Amino acid sequence: MQLKPINQQVVSVVGASSGIGRITALKFARRGAKVVVSARSEPGLKSLVDEIQAFGGEATYIVADVSDFEQVKAIASQTVAEYGRLDTWVHVAATGIIAPFEKITPQEFERIVQVNLMGQVYGAMAALPHLKREGRGALIHISSMQGRRSLPLQSPYCAAKHGVEGFLETLRVELQHEKLPISVTSILPATINTPYYNKVGTKLGVKPTGIPPYYQPDLVADAILYAAEHPMRDFIVGDVGKVLDLLQKISPSLVDSLLLLIGFAQGTNEPKSEDAPNNIFAPVEGYDRVEGDFNKLAIPSFLDWFDMNPQLKWGTLALAVLGVTAFLGGWRPGNEV
Repeated sequence: MQLKPINQQVVSVVGASSGIGRITALKFARRGAKVVVSARSEPGLKSLVDEIQAFGGEATYIVADVSDFEQVKAIASQTVAEYGRLDTWVHVAATGIIAPFEKITPQEFERIVQVNLMGQVYGAMAALPHLKREGRGALIHISSMQGRRSLPLQSPYCAAKHGVEGFLETLRVELQHEKLPISVTSILPATINTPYYNKVGTKLGVKPTGIPPYYQPDLVADAILYAAEHPMRDFIVGDVGKVLDLLQKISPSLVDSLLLLIGFAQGTNEPKSEDAPNNIFAPVEGYDRVEGDFNKLAIPSFLDWFDMNPQLKWGTLALAVLGVTAFLGGWRPGNEV
């Protein structure tokens, strides 16, 4: 399966007013792609398009709520109307609430699942006909490591992200069965320093935080751009995410124990009422930026580079295996110095 170079692509980024979506749109545009951005926040979208056009990029925007299929369908339709086709669909939009399950209302739970799961489903439904018409393309869905391993205090978000993973597995195999050269990629970030924690709901009595360490959103954007040119199944962003995925496969009960120790520390010292504005049902103004408030807790990720250089990754692994094998082969009882 071969995807177009980014500078020849028309890309739709859904959920682009802030955070991962915003930096992703900027990077696509800087690489020469034509970009259509969408979200609920018109001021955020307008400032993003102005920023892209200021450096000579091509972009337009459409205001849309991903919980409404007709509005999502309109994103894809406007992309094709504006630029003639759609090559890559990037679905980032998400919301959440950080609270014990028993404090979450049915309406809040349903809304978060509607946005975070059904929004992703609607995105694929809207984009696929256009990708099929082109004869190739990429669906890139931003899931989460919480789609592999759930965390306490985030039950609706985790439920939705697990649903996304199940949906994408089904869709991927169905497209393979049809022999359609359309890549379906799940991007699974660890904790990312975006304004997400400023905007989501909380019933902890304080401003919420993720479980550190944090990674900067440009790492996720780099993974998305890589997947837009290189078909791949999934991409875990952040070394801690890769470790968590391994531990979950080895011993879920061990991860349970770790989360009992650290998983409930998802609040800062800054008071915040549960009645404070949040973006569960409507956009929140003032956070149309890329990074959140936790730059001091952000660390680099080293293993992501290997995932974007698979030949070196497997070559390094092979050398490591050979080295261990040679060491064990030369060791004999009594050889110790």
